[in-house]
Amino acid sequence: MKEKTMDLQQALIQEGLMSKAELLEKLGTSENGLSMNESDDRLSQFGTNEVAVHRKGSAYIRFFRAFINPFSLVLILLAFISYISDYVIQPPQDRDLTTVIIILFMVSLSGILRFIQEGRSNKASEKLMEMVTTTATVRRDGKEMEVPLENIVPGDIILLHAGDMIPADMRIFSSKDLFINESAMTGENRPIEKKAVISRDKEVKSAFDLEDLAFMGTNVISGRGEGVVLQTGLRTLFGSLSSQISTGRKWTNFDYGVNEVSKLLIKIMAITVPVVFVINGLTKGNWLEAFLFALSVAVGLTPEMLPMVVTTNLARGAVRMSKYKTIVKNLNSIQNFGAMDVLCTDKTGTLTENKVVMEGYCDTDGAQSPFVLRACYLNSYYQTGLKNLMDRAVIERAEKEGINHCLEHYQKDDELPFDFQRRRMSVLISDGQQRRMITKGAIEEILRHSSSVYSHGQVIALSDEIQQHIISAVNQLNHRGMRVIGIAAKPVDCATIALDDEQDMIFIGYAYFMDPPKKTAKEAVCRLQQQGIAVKVLTGDNEEVTRYICSQVGIQDDHCLTGDDLFAMTDDELEKVVDQVTIFSKLNPEQKNRVVQALKCRHHVTGFMGDGINDALALKNADVGISVDSAVDIAKESADIILLERSLLVLSRGVEEGRKTFANIIKYIKMTVSSNFGNIFSMLIASACLPFLPMQPIQVLVLNLIYDISCISIPWDSVDKDYLNHPHNWNAKSITKFMLWFGPTSSIFDCATFAFLFWILCPMVVGVYAHSNGIAFSQLFDTGWFLESLWTQTFVIYTLRTKKIPFLQSSPSKSVMCFTVLSIAAGTVIPMTFIGRSLGFVTMPVLFYGWLALVVIVYVTLVTLLKHFYVKQYGSLL
Repeated sequence: MKEKTMDLQQALIQEGLMSKAELLEKLGTSENGLSMNESDDRLSQFGTNEVAVHRKGSAYIRFFRAFINPFSLVLILLAFISYISDYVIQPPQDRDLTTVIIILFMVSLSGILRFIQEGRSNKASEKLMEMVTTTATVRRDGKEMEVPLENIVPGDIILLHAGDMIPADMRIFSSKDLFINESAMTGENRPIEKKAVISRDKEVKSAFDLEDLAFMGTNVISGRGEGVVLQTGLRTLFGSLSSQISTGRKWTNFDYGVNEVSKLLIKIMAITVPVVFVINGLTKGNWLEAFLFALSVAVGLTPEMLPMVVTTNLARGAVRMSKYKTIVKNLNSIQNFGAMDVLCTDKTGTLTENKVVMEGYCDTDGAQSPFVLRACYLNSYYQTGLKNLMDRAVIERAEKEGINHCLEHYQKDDELPFDFQRRRMSVLISDGQQRRMITKGAIEEILRHSSSVYSHGQVIALSDEIQQHIISAVNQLNHRGMRVIGIAAKPVDCATIALDDEQDMIFIGYAYFMDPPKKTAKEAVCRLQQQGIAVKVLTGDNEEVTRYICSQVGIQDDHCLTGDDLFAMTDDELEKVVDQVTIFSKLNPEQKNRVVQALKCRHHVTGFMGDGINDALALKNADVGISVDSAVDIAKESADIILLERSLLVLSRGVEEGRKTFANIIKYIKMTVSSNFGNIFSMLIASACLPFLPMQPIQVLVLNLIYDISCISIPWDSVDKDYLNHPHNWNAKSITKFMLWFGPTSSIFDCATFAFLFWILCPMVVGVYAHSNGIAFSQLFDTGWFLESLWTQTFVIYTLRTKKIPFLQSSPSKSVMCFTVLSIAAGTVIPMTFIGRSLGFVTMPVLFYGWLALVVIVYVTLVTLLKHFYVKQYGSLL
């Protein structure tokens, strides 16, 4: 693989050193791009522009993987052991594959259902993701158009702008202040400038040494450019590296939670099964029979439907969330979305209307000055980076006031793009006689790099008094919720400018803007807070403006940290105070990421909502990254969740769906574990006290199968509204507590049924009907406990699915009621049929059903009371 990567690099170097004409001829393209027919042919020839980490497995692979999980593997192992003991060891007349068939049927049912649900999930996900496609601007047939990244082919002419992802390995033919972040490939955080002119004064050791090559996996920070695609997909350097290092996606909090639950259940099985085996072997003397019974107990403890229930819940959650304009890119992020207890968000466009209006422009004396507007306009108009809302507001105001006619007298010579460290950008313009650099940016940055001011038609030194006067005026505007930028200028002699030129500038004035709070922002913030989610604002804007907006939308602004404060803090110091701080202002991208990491270190499930280039790092490292469909490409690519509407209300509804999904997953786990544990606990008691097995191995398997089928409907269950008001996370200890509280409770009624059957019903029935019907004592006992166990563990679903009183305060969904009723009906009828007789069951007398009804009523009542104390003790049921 390393040799392949080296070969790719050598090929790129050769193509990077070719002349433009030679390269175009080699690729069979032109500056007008490919024709549509040519692009279609090349797509068939080279395949889609995707790398290994994005490839989906074939249907055969997905079918195989549907059966590969801890529980299915345990069942397959048990089926093999059962086959050896039932068919190989037993004499021919006693051989019976019924147990093996039932176990394999349970594995098949779970796996096939999971395969079907995953297939539906993939189709739904693909359909939803069509709404959020990442595109590149290409020239085909001489026309510019947007094309999905996966449809890019070698020979395509690509046009690059700030915020774009580099769609493939490509050669740059023309550029203007094109700065690209190559950290994903090189680890170097500093933006690299790409130029069409090849610098041949240094030795070329790597493709990264060539200034005219850009690579898939990187993104444009600022400027613009144009180039031709050299390689796509796995033939790119990024594709080659990803195929070497890709071992699957990074585990999320969801994966760790499911893994912990799996470990817990397997530990319980490892402890209880040997105990059941030893007790039955010692008390009954038949070790083979004891082994088979222990085997059935192991199967009974295995929640084989867990993978299917999890997959179905996630798929349904994604589809439901799409109805609320929330698109899920990563299914496993749904649980994190619901578990989120801290949301970090930008201010602009989320809390505000994202409609910036230029309210005014002043010189250093506070008077409105057309000279300041013209300088600000020239800077905004000529910059080639991603024009933000303030740039657009400046251009709109200048056109409204007729200032735009000044363009006839100027031309642009050079530019220093904006970056989040400097927080300013400069353009170099000339009028035929003089060159002038115009710089705009954060007011404190402009003042810091200015040594003089333009006042009353003359240039004077920037004194402390003048600076304080300007800052005071700016602060007053900030208190009114205005965003202020400073404007400076400087005469320059040369035709290009460098960062060193942004010194000793002349401060000429400032412009101020208003972005009013959204009408829905206050309601949305209130709803999120009611859902137990703390909203923290992370912005590059200044503290005063941010405080004003936050005060308008109901966010407490008592504690605030700036980027300068964070710069002076260590990570440990930040971690200690991050919980108390609500507003983080004047942050650069790395500082946003530091805040997210600090919150995660405090064990918060942290969401980050952003849409800009500066948000990509924090989006990637948050527990759940949230972006919008109008975001720049790199932000959408880094996010787990995409909102089709930039609104916290939309996000709030999505959180509810995430919590519903998790609730139904945890319902199945807790109810199944406690039910199975209760049955095993009862079996231990019965094994020690009864002279025969309390239930035949095959009967235990049938009982477990019927119960599992009743649980298939859990993903469609309703969830109590008050459960949705708090974040919930995986907690293996809570599952253990739930099991220890409610599992033994069912054993109390099992023991009461044992006593009723052993001392009352069985002797009476066997004594009357033994000679005429041939009913065996143990058969009657087995059937009685089978029915009692089925009824109690199925009916208790209604009680344990909610902390409220079932049906009166909280009703299950129709699908849950339908499946549970059908399961109970089927289980009750089976003993009366030839199937039941083949399984060792008998028809029970009417007297037993009176006892059964009494047991169910008392059991459900006791569990309801116990549930009340459990919630009081631990605060939550699920």
